[in-house]
Amino acid sequence: MTIPAAITRLAFLGDRLVTSGAVRDQHGQNETYYPDTPPDAVAFPETTEEVSQILRICHEESCPVVPYGAASSLEGQHLCTSGGISLDMNRMASVLEVRPEDLNCTVQPGITRLRLNEELRATGLMFPVDPGADASIGGMAATRASGTTAVRYGTMRENILALEAVMADGTVIRTGTEARKSSTGYDLTHLLIGSEGTLGIITELTLRLQGIPEATSAATCRFASVEDAVNCVITTIQSGLPMARIELLDEMMVKGFNAYSGAGLPEEPHLFLEFHGTPASVAEQAETFGMIAEDFGASGWQVAEKAEDRTALWAMRHKAHYASAALGKGKHLWPTDVCVPISRLAEAVLQAQKDAVALGLTSTIVGHVGDGNFHAGVSVDPTDPEEMQRAEAFTGALAKTALRLGGTVSGEHGIGLGKQRYMEAEHGPALTYMRAIKQAFDPRNILNPGKLLPPTNEVPHAAAE
Repeated sequence: MTIPAAITRLAFLGDRLVTSGAVRDQHGQNETYYPDTPPDAVAFPETTEEVSQILRICHEESCPVVPYGAASSLEGQHLCTSGGISLDMNRMASVLEVRPEDLNCTVQPGITRLRLNEELRATGLMFPVDPGADASIGGMAATRASGTTAVRYGTMRENILALEAVMADGTVIRTGTEARKSSTGYDLTHLLIGSEGTLGIITELTLRLQGIPEATSAATCRFASVEDAVNCVITTIQSGLPMARIELLDEMMVKGFNAYSGAGLPEEPHLFLEFHGTPASVAEQAETFGMIAEDFGASGWQVAEKAEDRTALWAMRHKAHYASAALGKGKHLWPTDVCVPISRLAEAVLQAQKDAVALGLTSTIVGHVGDGNFHAGVSVDPTDPEEMQRAEAFTGALAKTALRLGGTVSGEHGIGLGKQRYMEAEHGPALTYMRAIKQAFDPRNILNPGKLLPPTNEVPHAAAE
């Protein structure tokens, strides 16, 4: 039982099984600081039946299989660190059915969120989850993605009704239904969501949809300090104002936007905002927020009501990863994120800023702060062990801060390769049961091995104890 034997048996795919260096190299790259890890081969399935056949063969040959979508994950989830097959799902990218009367649709995993919303536009409906990158829907489900609109519409967890998935031995299962709720059996749908390809390969998704809002307005404002901006957010959320997006940029992140895209923004903490509803309700929401922001010294209020202006605003925000990297002058970016109760958000953000300064690191902070989630992007040189050690100390301290404040070590990026060391500190004895689930679903450990769950002999990271 070997990887070469599996590759030989996968010859039924014809030219959709690729072993050339260029394609393998492409599938071994990532957005961050992890070293490139090319797979032994790349498979391009077109049907659920083919995925089932691939997994049956790989199960019999104990060959690792790692699903691949848009490769936009930030914790190396798609990297074949144990070799084997990169299962490229991009040829399974169709909208299978739209049911406007039920506000849902069924899609294949390779379709990206932007293309899905293009195909939905004529129905007056949209899929609201927006992680920034034009990620594949399957990848968003596998990493339990959220993003800028989660404060109003929820994360992938709340927006998936049902799944079709192929298990490690090739068995095809369906979880959930088109109904909005169920009281039958274990909730395998939500077990697979966020499992990062370690329990099964998602081949179909039934998604909740939302009506495209009648009116949309976006705005920006700035504050004298991050603490003022965050406290404004806390008061806004606690007041029940139905924000569609509310994003924080610290002064370093603004500096990155200016460097990367010539934004010309004053280098002070900013909030980027969006309001959805009727024309009257949007105007009322903006007015109410303006009164709250005024109490915290907001200035520079600018409104973007034209669609092209809003698009430009959020396009800039979605390039935060590259704008953060621009400050590093050619260095790689070590991105990380945490999520804390909203009442502790200011404390967490300020502590992260202090830690970066103390460690002599260039770091930005940007976040979906309406739900307590924020990201830090640290510029690093992977060939400089001392700088990498300082960056690791920063991420460890941030994880420790999040757990101390009642939060989680990742609200969005997931675990992948980079955050396994904090799983014991966050989950304790529950980690034993997670390992038991993995063993039951994937006894030969072929599904994305080495991700999410730390090795049983790994000592928890000191910073997160």
